Amino acid sequence: MPAWPPIEPPPSRWVMNPAAAGPGEDLLAVGADLEPATVLQAYRSGVFPMGIGRHGGDPLGWWSPDPRGVLLPRGLHVSRSLRRSCRRFEIRVNTAFSDVIAACADRRRDGRWITAEIIDAYTRLHELGWAHSIETWRDGRLVGGLYGIMTGGLFAGESMFYRETDASKAALVALAERFFGDEPSHRVIDVQWQTPHLQTLGMVEIPRAAYLDALERALREPLRPL
Repeated sequence: MPAWPPIEPPPSRWVMNPAAAGPGEDLLAVGADLEPATVLQAYRSGVFPMGIGRHGGDPLGWWSPDPRGVLLPRGLHVSRSLRRSCRRFEIRVNTAFSDVIAACADRRRDGRWITAEIIDAYTRLHELGWAHSIETWRDGRLVGGLYGIMTGGLFAGESMFYRETDASKAALVALAERFFGDEPSHRVIDVQWQTPHLQTLGMVEIPRAAYLDALERALREPLRPL
């Protein structure tokens, strides 16, 4: 299980400034490292890592999409059929992080980008208490889930997978309901880029400048367990 409260690593020597990217440019920089402090500092600045080589390989890129895909409080849309489907699954948190990230990195997946270096980096962040997995189980089997970084009132979703219909959607619904709760807040779930799949669940696109404003408010929110 991850540390709680999370352990803050020593400061990074790298500084990320998404304001340096031009309008509509998603790629901010190339290089740096995947040390815990670097990755955390990037998310808190509105940036995330992903290799720009084949299948996410080197060189390491740092991204700040414009526009940005987000889910905001009270923005979740759950259809009746999806709500029924969600009842088939058991939701667990942080019981199988390594299995979730390995499933997301499956080499048979189209568009795969999660490398061994990414797995190592996020596993370290999980151990420190910053990276989390939301898992869907059925009959004792892991059938779907997602993982991401949580700091303050930001949950930055990285990837999801499913082995049964709606299993990844059920994980996202569970995340949103647990993360946002019932009280008004400035919390944000970052999904990086909006997709038709995510749009059906209520994700919207906002300009980079609006995301950075929302991020600043979100980071002031208290960090609380899922």
